[in-house]
Amino acid sequence: MAEQLDFGALGFKYRKTNVIVSSYFKDGQWSAPVASADFNFDFSAFAGVFHYANSCFEGLKAFRGVDGKIRLFRPDENAKRLQRSGSHLDMAVPSEEMFIEMCLRCVKENIEFLPPYGYNASMYLRPVLIGCNPQLGIASSTEVLFAVMCAPVGSYSGAASLSPGTAVIARNYDRAAPNGTGAFKLSANYATSLHPYNMAHRQGYRELLFLDPATKTYIDEFGSSNFLAIKGNSYVTPLSDSVLPSITNKSLQAVAEDFGLKVEKRRVPVEELAEFEEVNACGTAVVITPICSVDDKQKLEDTVVTKTYKIGSPDKCGAVSEKLYKRLRGIQDGLEEDTHNWCLYLD
Repeated sequence: MAEQLDFGALGFKYRKTNVIVSSYFKDGQWSAPVASADFNFDFSAFAGVFHYANSCFEGLKAFRGVDGKIRLFRPDENAKRLQRSGSHLDMAVPSEEMFIEMCLRCVKENIEFLPPYGYNASMYLRPVLIGCNPQLGIASSTEVLFAVMCAPVGSYSGAASLSPGTAVIARNYDRAAPNGTGAFKLSANYATSLHPYNMAHRQGYRELLFLDPATKTYIDEFGSSNFLAIKGNSYVTPLSDSVLPSITNKSLQAVAEDFGLKVEKRRVPVEELAEFEEVNACGTAVVITPICSVDDKQKLEDTVVTKTYKIGSPDKCGAVSEKLYKRLRGIQDGLEEDTHNWCLYLD
């Protein structure tokens, strides 16, 4: 039960709530959304999702603010990104209105699991689009399930908020292919990163940094989120066709401009890590994770040579990054004015 939860020690993991909300696309139309306490989907063993990864998903959060109001952060942007991902799979996608309506209903039906203000916690929403019809040949799904589920969450990594971590460059693995699907939030993209990510974690790194798949000379993104850096008065983030457009990164860029920083979206050479004053992974689950060092391990003949880039302090988040984080979280919690009209209020 929700009342038994310790909202101060949630972490980022599955917890069963009351219901999931779902709709089924068949014969050219979506069914009316329904809320169900049954968390098991009933699919054919031949469903496309099991064989050809016909699926994509989103992640967004609902917050209970200091004023008691409940806010969804930029659900319209998540709706558009899901439409883009699903359309790339040539599957039916929900309208923006349907997406938001089902997200709101999911929050309402599970309201007691929404953490109170003051715990640095939130309700994480996971909308998924899944190809369901039985098939054997390689093809896009003609029957699709759209479902929204949720869970109360705290810190993604389990570390204290804004606690710096380390990263290693994925020299021998790619997250995406040139002209591939890296810019779409497809389930298959995450499967390709699991093995190298697990290797990095076993070696004690919090993050894995992927390079551009074509030349391995430019920074793309971290395994779980986008890359951002602070250099002088500039906010630097990679411009690449294989990077997922992060809504958190997009929001932080706007906040950076509010503070008078110059936003540079461009190709970022690996060697430029030596010039950055602050480096962060940024995404919905983490908002900002400071990275204090990055190891680049390259094999020269029979020897592995490691070059370590030290960035900022190993003990605390950089001053500019912390300022950006507090402004964004302040908007989500109702502590700061939402001048960009990003928050959707729950009645």
